[in-house]
Amino acid sequence: MTSLDGLDGWTVRGCTLRDVPAILAITRAGDIAALGEPDWSEDEIVATLTAPAEDPSVDTWLAAGPDGVPVAWAYVDNPQRGARDNVELYAWPGRGEPAYGPLLRLAVARAAERARRNGVARAVLRAGTLASEAALVSVLQAGGFTFVKRHARMTRPLTGDERTPSGYDIRPVRQDELPRFHEVLESAFADTPDFQPTTYDAWREAVAGLPSVSWDEWFVALAGGEIVGVLQSADQAVERNEGWIKNLAVLRAHRRSGVGGALLRTAFAAYAAKGRTAAGLGVDLTNPTGAYHLYAGVGMTVVFAADVYERTLELSG
Repeated sequence: MTSLDGLDGWTVRGCTLRDVPAILAITRAGDIAALGEPDWSEDEIVATLTAPAEDPSVDTWLAAGPDGVPVAWAYVDNPQRGARDNVELYAWPGRGEPAYGPLLRLAVARAAERARRNGVARAVLRAGTLASEAALVSVLQAGGFTFVKRHARMTRPLTGDERTPSGYDIRPVRQDELPRFHEVLESAFADTPDFQPTTYDAWREAVAGLPSVSWDEWFVALAGGEIVGVLQSADQAVERNEGWIKNLAVLRAHRRSGVGGALLRTAFAAYAAKGRTAAGLGVDLTNPTGAYHLYAGVGMTVVFAADVYERTLELSG
């Protein structure tokens, strides 16, 4: 534990799994203040701290005020081990905001260190924030970050009457089909601006590190016996009794044929059969494939939007 730069009496240290309750309290306090309800789950915190590319002792930070109570959390994340790091900062509203600046400096320094270690001469840092988080926006801008785009969190209520659509060959993925599942993900996302390729081994390592995986909620769509579309679910919203769509991908030649919507409706039916009351996902509003319109077309609506800021580090030595 060390003192937090520029803040008398404040301390900071790397995180461990023992810190999950404290981190969850911080993130949920922020969620409730900004959104009116919790959004982070315990499983998401655990997955963040145990991600294959993450060393929580040096890639995450927990800051405590003069009274010793943790009130801010930050981490850097680089799941593709590429030239772009995600920087995330969270603070207990009304208590933890003074830690934003020092934590951001720690995160930027760590991202630069990792980039040099990986032999990268130019690193891109991304940070997300809600437009209402004025203190964080101000700190990011002062730290050299500029706005680049907006993401949306979307949801759809489930009534229990959802049914698997007819006319499509869709079923849960088999384990021997996971290489093709990954191949479709990579191919479909390759034409998006932020695409960062991930090897099959790295992808499987990330999946293996998740707290849980509901394979019966991972679906493949076939045409002519070949997998042409995939839907990957995640258990991150189970605490909210919500099914979560992590990735939806359809090969370019099969887009606008109803495959994407059919995969979504299949997932909705699977979630509803388990008693889930909603389905959710996150979407890049600049995605050129028109993903937002697809989701809106199946009844999903925006819960909130998050702005993405970016800074480029030119590294030497």
